[in-house]
Amino acid sequence: MSVPEEDLQKYQRAGKIAREVRTEIKRTVTEGMPIIDICEKVEGLTREKGGKPAFPCNVSVNEIAAHYTSPPNDKQTIPEKAVVKVDIGVHVDGYIADTATTICFNPEYDDMVNTAEEALAHAVEILRPGLSITRFGSEIQKTIKTRGYKPVSNLTGHLIRRYIIHAGKSLPNVFNLSTSRLKEGEIYGVEPFVTVANAAGRVDNLKEEYIFRFQKNKSLKNPYAKQILSYIKKNFLTLPFTERWLTKFASSNNYKSAFSELLSSKAVIGYPVFVEEQRKTVAQAEYTILIEKDGCAVLT
Repeated sequence: MSVPEEDLQKYQRAGKIAREVRTEIKRTVTEGMPIIDICEKVEGLTREKGGKPAFPCNVSVNEIAAHYTSPPNDKQTIPEKAVVKVDIGVHVDGYIADTATTICFNPEYDDMVNTAEEALAHAVEILRPGLSITRFGSEIQKTIKTRGYKPVSNLTGHLIRRYIIHAGKSLPNVFNLSTSRLKEGEIYGVEPFVTVANAAGRVDNLKEEYIFRFQKNKSLKNPYAKQILSYIKKNFLTLPFTERWLTKFASSNNYKSAFSELLSSKAVIGYPVFVEEQRKTVAQAEYTILIEKDGCAVLT
């Protein structure tokens, strides 16, 4: 089933914005740059171009694979010789485009970064209706291993639906037995994650969480927590957000206890930062792709 024309136009607009922001940020990031400046530049450009962030900009350095965004007043900077993944989400009326690029300041990892991009290019070649998810994972794994690297086995691409970034169906980067097949009209974030051959090839959760999402309504004791939850639901719906976007509340003395209640009640959930198990460097490349009748179209 094809995507309705009106919906497709919004996906395409989101994709165009995401692509332009990705191109611009690749020219912008430098060693020594504050990470918070990168996050705010990406999110600011997204809004200037007529979109909204679909999630906080992720800036994941070296062994951090995903889910790092700057908390308020972040002092971290890009280290020298870093491998920097910038993951960008844009939505137009809830229609999401998700794209990522790796910016490499260490020549030792140039080939690994190129391998992630090659795996993504191969994905574009093979994606089509009817392709089995088992075959897809096997092909991506082979592309990466043939070049002497290892895919990250527990990070996957994902089906995208309106206002839902991870809509239940996964596209693994390794062989994975599945009866599922791709269908015309489906939209995926396709994202190979690549690490060195002697790495674990898996990610662990760190205890830190800087990205959050509304999960469910709860009866809250703290009236300030109710205010914050109401703001989150109204402004972000089911999409992830960062505390940097709650600045209108942050100056209050009640903010910390109120936000803690949102988390402890599970009204809001956090996404842990992902780190490679053996603390090896990771590269990433990602496009948002529409499965078409005879193949696929890159939206980003």
